[in-house]
Amino acid sequence: MKWSEFERRQPRLAEVGRQRLLGPGVVLVATIRRDGTPRLSPVEPFIMDGALWLSMLWRSQKAMDLLRDPRVLVHGVVISRDGGDGEFKVRGHALNEQDEGVQRRYAESVARKLGWKPEPSHFHLFAIDIDHVSYLRYDDASGDQYVAQWPPGREYVRRGATATSLGEPQPVTDVLADD
Repeated sequence: MKWSEFERRQPRLAEVGRQRLLGPGVVLVATIRRDGTPRLSPVEPFIMDGALWLSMLWRSQKAMDLLRDPRVLVHGVVISRDGGDGEFKVRGHALNEQDEGVQRRYAESVARKLGWKPEPSHFHLFAIDIDHVSYLRYDDASGDQYVAQWPPGREYVRRGATATSLGEPQPVTDVLADD
């Protein structure tokens, strides 16, 4: 599903996603290497035409991974030890966009908003087809872990039991909308 469909169905969770993915200006992208092991790489995320886009250097290893196996995990950067801002993750498939017109519009949009301009046909551009989204955050004072997963819509808290353990999931309503 496109980012715009996700936003329509889960507006509060999508707003958290915009903050956690676009706010820092970089995400971590996990791809699958030829030998089956994971590769973790930084990438600039961008939203255009209702889609979450990732552009990559021409023939970079991460782009070659996605051309071979389009499964991808997009992970927002964690910016503090306590995890209070949370982890936002998008799991899906990278759709290779080769249309030069789309690449040109992407390049022009990125130039206006981010200050650099990729050259159409000389970079890889992938739209993310979203399969699953999860958001985890921690309350440092209590040790509680809050989790929202969609789809299916599931939201819960696991109360901190000790510094290194959590209790059983208890339903909560924080960011998910009725779907």
